[in-house]
Order: sequence, then C-alpha cells, then structure tokens
Amino acid sequence: MITTGDAAPDFTLIRDGGTEVTLSASWPLVLFFYPGDSTPTCTTEAQAFSATVAAFHAKGVKVMGVSRDTLAKHDRFVAKSGLTVPLLVDEDGSVCNAYGVWAEKTTFGKTYMGIVRTTFLIGRDGRILHRWEVARIKGHVDEVLAAVEAMG
Repeated sequence: MITTGDAAPDFTLIRDGGTEVTLSASWPLVLFFYPGDSTPTCTTEAQAFSATVAAFHAKGVKVMGVSRDTLAKHDRFVAKSGLTVPLLVDEDGSVCNAYGVWAEKTTFGKTYMGIVRTTFLIGRDGRILHRWEVARIKGHVDEVLAAVEAMG
C-alpha cells in the first residue's frame, strides 16, 4: 500500500478527450481514485473537485481523477456532469494496483473487488504528502484543499 512519504508510482495514462498524461510531469497533484463514472457518490466527488479546481490551480496544484472506466465512459461523464478535472483511464487496473486502491470490498453482504475511494496529495518532489481513504464525500474536498494550502 502506498502511504505518506512514499514515492508516487509514475505512469502515463489516457485522459478524457484522448490525450496522454504522465504523472511525473504533473506534480504537485491531487490524484483521486473513484469506483465508477456516473454513480451518485462519484459524481458528487468529481463535481466537488471541479467546483474548487481554480483554488487548487491558484496554489499550483493540479487535480486528476482515476477509475477503470473506458475513455468513452469518461467522455460521457465529463459532458453530462460538467466536469473540469481530467479523468484518467486505467482499464487494466495497473495504476489502481500500484497505488493499492484495488481491493476486496463488501456491500450489503456481497464481497467483490473494486476501487477503494482514495485521494493522494503528491508533492513537488513526487512523494506522497497525504493519503485519504474517503468514507464521506461531504467536506473531503475542503480537507484536501486545506492540506494543499498548508504546503505553502
């Protein structure tokens, strides 16, 4: 599991719209992993990051989301939900595995593999400054922004 102080695993993925993004070219960065496009909680989270992205950018920090959905699903999700943060395509799950967010989950007694909603703040040096496993979306983006502001 990747945690505070660890080097962020580097990767290159396709984002919504079809262009490539390389993690190491994007530091500092808020990287949030979410289970799936167009679900109520994931939509709320992505819209909350989109609504505050200017505040992150003002601090020199980019914001990107990652799920295992396809490029086509990301493009529809961005258009339908009015998102302004890039969504990265990790269809094979290699980045989810590298960050330790692909794990066994249980919902209503059913056990399955899925993305554990997790947010990472990656510093200018490519190290993890903060790691949040997100149980509640309400207040989460504000907490991440406060950590960014504390970076200086």
